[in-house]
Amino acid sequence: MFQKQRHVFVYNKTRETFLAFKVKVADSIWGRLVGLLGRRSLQPDSGVWIVPANAVHTIGMLFSFDLVLIDKDFKVVGLRELVRPFRVTWPERHAESVLELPAHTIFRSRTQIGDQLLIERYEAKKPVEPSISAKLESVPPVVEAPDSLAARSPVVPIAPQSESADTQRSSFAASKNR
Repeated sequence: MFQKQRHVFVYNKTRETFLAFKVKVADSIWGRLVGLLGRRSLQPDSGVWIVPANAVHTIGMLFSFDLVLIDKDFKVVGLRELVRPFRVTWPERHAESVLELPAHTIFRSRTQIGDQLLIERYEAKKPVEPSISAKLESVPPVVEAPDSLAARSPVVPIAPQSESADTQRSSFAASKNR
């Protein structure tokens, strides 16, 4: 019954903007039923993706939010801005899933009906396994060609000047102005 929560990010390919970075996937019966119930607000750049769904209710909610209805190809087929608590939205015939996002997300991202969304799971890179790192150490290093910039001249940092040099310059400039 209780599964590990999965999160995805939502990117609007048409407008080249992000809608949210940490969207919880609600694809179980319990997850779809609960949705945003019990929360006092949505964190910025977060949300809930209810799959499958073509409408939502806000009975028992305490805040307003934006609703993006998408079809099976992740194309926006419906938008509902500032859905208030204790309402039921009309079903969208072509919608396969619904994104519940913080208020004003649709406005900020300039999302419109017909936009193509990209919804993907974000996975952090895993550390390199010891067996792979041993194989990488056995590979010979790449030798640069002699005409590369690194072979022409070494990079030498410039040493900081002492305060006495600054005072000498300022006294020289003062004597020149007299």
